[in-house]
Amino acid sequence: MIKVLIVDDDANISELISLYLQKEGYHTKEVYSGREALEAFEEYSPDIVLLDIMLPEFDGYDVCKEIRKINRTPIIMLTAKGEVFDKVLGLELGADDYIVKPFDPKELIARVKAVLRRCIVQIEPSKVRNRIMLDNLIIDKDNYSVTYEGNVIELPPKELEVLYFLASHPRQVFTREQLLDKIWGYDFVGDTRTVDVHIKRLRDKFEGDHTWSIKTVWGVGYKFEK
Repeated sequence: MIKVLIVDDDANISELISLYLQKEGYHTKEVYSGREALEAFEEYSPDIVLLDIMLPEFDGYDVCKEIRKINRTPIIMLTAKGEVFDKVLGLELGADDYIVKPFDPKELIARVKAVLRRCIVQIEPSKVRNRIMLDNLIIDKDNYSVTYEGNVIELPPKELEVLYFLASHPRQVFTREQLLDKIWGYDFVGDTRTVDVHIKRLRDKFEGDHTWSIKTVWGVGYKFEK
């Protein structure tokens, strides 16, 4: 499930935003100051942050700067300020979008979905969290979970590993033999049809419109296209 950190010193606004997001299938956490925001960011590991500018202790600009020193998690700035200067400053500090209060909840939801679609988390070997997020798909190898369109999809371990491996190497073509070696290991007793079966099962489970797919490269193997 996609996790949203809501940072606003107005508890009523935070609760309202939270209710709308929860109706859309998101998990939310509310905090009310800049200091709480930085602490919650470390503990909660959100997928996106909704960040008010006028906050006690540290303002939203300071919080945005601190997050950007260590992480590229998407940030949408929320504020009553509508001047061009404030918008530009927020974006220059690393925010991914900016929405002015009062806002229509439907617009906020649309902005959240749009930012999540644009922001793809790049996997680095040194990262503790082995997570890939793109469009409507999140693959988390640390806890072997997959979320698709806000719903948890139950995958057998090998299917998840095939999806994770291909998604972490977008546009790179792998032969069936390479996939067997990478995922099942060199001592696997079986043939390349095992790969075909797992790919077919994955395709069946992720039917619908999305900006990614597992493509067949005829005569070679498979690749993850986005």
